[in-house]
Amino acid sequence: METNAVETKTSKGKEVRIPGPDHPIAISPAEGRVRVTVAGRIVAESTRALRLEEKGYPPVYYLPRDDSDMSLLVRTKHYTYCPYKGDCAYYSIPIGGSKSEYAVWTYEQPYEAVAKIKAHLAFYPSRVDTVEVIS
Repeated sequence: METNAVETKTSKGKEVRIPGPDHPIAISPAEGRVRVTVAGRIVAESTRALRLEEKGYPPVYYLPRDDSDMSLLVRTKHYTYCPYKGDCAYYSIPIGGSKSEYAVWTYEQPYEAVAKIKAHLAFYPSRVDTVEVIS
């Protein structure tokens, strides 16, 4: 009997789900340059950004850490978990004030299905001034 059910495994007691027809995740190179600004400063800018599209969510741009000004970010103790991507760590951007708390997230050891986002940062558009794509 065939099924379209999402394959489920466990990792350290956590549910791991594999993207599939019921919950697709697509990662592709972003077209153009992606720039993130806070308080008039460029926090990240890259021509190597990735665009992640996940069912039920707006597209997200992941920029390489190497193209981000890590000196503007402060690691937080906040963590979340996504069964499709893994453990997620967060950064705040102090120059943005309270608006920019937990503004950045990253999957440092993403699951194999989304391994391309390793060493990349994503930014909440509502917690930064801009996330813009420049053609």
